[in-house]
Amino acid sequence: MLQIQQLISDHINTWITAELDKKSGRGRSSASSLKVYGVQKLRELILDLAISGKLIVEKDTNNLEINFLKNIEKEMNELTKKGLLAKRKPLIPISEDEKFFKLPQSWEWIRLGKTGKIFNGNSINENEKRTKYTNIKNGRPFIATKDVGYGREKLNYKNGVLIPYDESKFKIAHKNAVLICSEGGSAGKKIGITEHDIFFGNKLFANETFSGINPRYIFYVYQSQSFYKSFFKRMTGIIGGIPVKEFLNIPIPIPPTKLQNEIVRKIDELMMLCDQLEQKHINSREAHVKLVKVLLNTLTQAKDAKEFKNSWQYIAKHFETLFTSEESLDELKQTILKVAVMGKLVSQNPNDESACELIRKIQFQKAKLSKKINVKSKKSLSLTIDDNKPFELPKGWVWAYLGELVTFEYGYNLPKPKRTNTGEYPVYGSNGVVGTHSQPFVNSKCIVIGRKGSAGALNLSLSSSCCVTDVAYYCIPPPELDLIFTFNLFHTLNLDELGKGIKPGLNRNDAYKLILGLPPLAEQNRIVSKVHEFMTLCDELKSRIQEARVKKKKISDVLVSRVLD
Repeated sequence: MLQIQQLISDHINTWITAELDKKSGRGRSSASSLKVYGVQKLRELILDLAISGKLIVEKDTNNLEINFLKNIEKEMNELTKKGLLAKRKPLIPISEDEKFFKLPQSWEWIRLGKTGKIFNGNSINENEKRTKYTNIKNGRPFIATKDVGYGREKLNYKNGVLIPYDESKFKIAHKNAVLICSEGGSAGKKIGITEHDIFFGNKLFANETFSGINPRYIFYVYQSQSFYKSFFKRMTGIIGGIPVKEFLNIPIPIPPTKLQNEIVRKIDELMMLCDQLEQKHINSREAHVKLVKVLLNTLTQAKDAKEFKNSWQYIAKHFETLFTSEESLDELKQTILKVAVMGKLVSQNPNDESACELIRKIQFQKAKLSKKINVKSKKSLSLTIDDNKPFELPKGWVWAYLGELVTFEYGYNLPKPKRTNTGEYPVYGSNGVVGTHSQPFVNSKCIVIGRKGSAGALNLSLSSSCCVTDVAYYCIPPPELDLIFTFNLFHTLNLDELGKGIKPGLNRNDAYKLILGLPPLAEQNRIVSKVHEFMTLCDELKSRIQEARVKKKKISDVLVSRVLD
């Protein structure tokens, strides 16, 4: 077996570059989304090596306490006689099938119930918590499941909930009690250790370890993959939980007390090293993201064509260094859209029909349509762009309000049973396709804009017919606006920032007031073609990065399995 220090140093690049896992709430890793996969695997490896007796090699077994289990049994009996430990049925002997691996000579397999006093806390309803125990001056903290992290974080003692010290109906978990969630989605995942006495919730088990058991050793055992597998096998019920009887019967490997202490010190040391490796990588990544943003901003903030060209040449020169992550490529894609709608992505052609003529045609068609359907024309938005223009427009472009160019139409209140049948036509909600329908309500390609909930979310329907629900708008640009160009333009207007309320809603009149630059139709087409070219390149690079991440994850997994075999 490789020494753990050598394993870390020899494969340092693998551990810190197996990419960040972006999913939040990953269960046993952490609630944080910024966790380096390779470092997380290294932590798991350290814990599994520790509890299997492979982290520290026993050099002298003569100085180890051989009868430490007998001392634990003696302590249990004394506590039971004094009424400090509830009398339970004897735990059944551990069978050979339950022993996952062979232990060193001085180690033993024991049931978890023999490691300490294990009990759950008290339930407390939200109304009582809010009215009776919140924001009082003196008392003992009440720790609920939400206040417990995933092993790496400290308990949240400052949650605003205190129970008076003399409140006798609540159980106390004393300092150094090891907590673990016993029910729900966080069962077996949320783990903590108390720094002082607390009251705690009924969905947590506290383990006040006996004198021969180091509580931090149990704390680390709980975080190991081997323990979680045993825990998970014993879970029952729809929401998932483990009965105390089953919890007490989980077998764990345990060494003599002196060796427990050495193992805890070693784990603490190695976990600190892992934290440093992870933080170094995160800091490097954050610095990289800031650098990419600063450099890309030079493109959108360029004062003239010469400055823009110089900025782009510098970025292109260092392209392979700058765009090495999915985040950096997403920033690049957004910047491409911004410079495209600023007229900096393609050159202008003086022979193109002026954008002023496009607006005249759009206004003429709007007025004509209003008379045809006998509806009064909407009050025109007077275009008064002062000196505070967003940017300088190229020749042939013109400033316009969004409401002068397009209309956001309300979707339809479709019956829900019919919304998700096997019809031919896609149904769009506020943030994408939610089903199909047998009859179309929008007989054209269109842009769908979230109106309620996912306010400002954008989707493009390239189907000749579709349905749009009443939580969204749809927009059919006039012939003078390229559909794809308009869709890309919408992505630069930050429509989501106009959402208001608890469930953000987008008022279309607010959107109509947004100012944009309009290019000639021929230039719109050139922009669409060039944007597509760039986006295809970015997607290809992103795919390679994703493939590389998968490979690095597999390498880290192989390294772990190689050591544990």
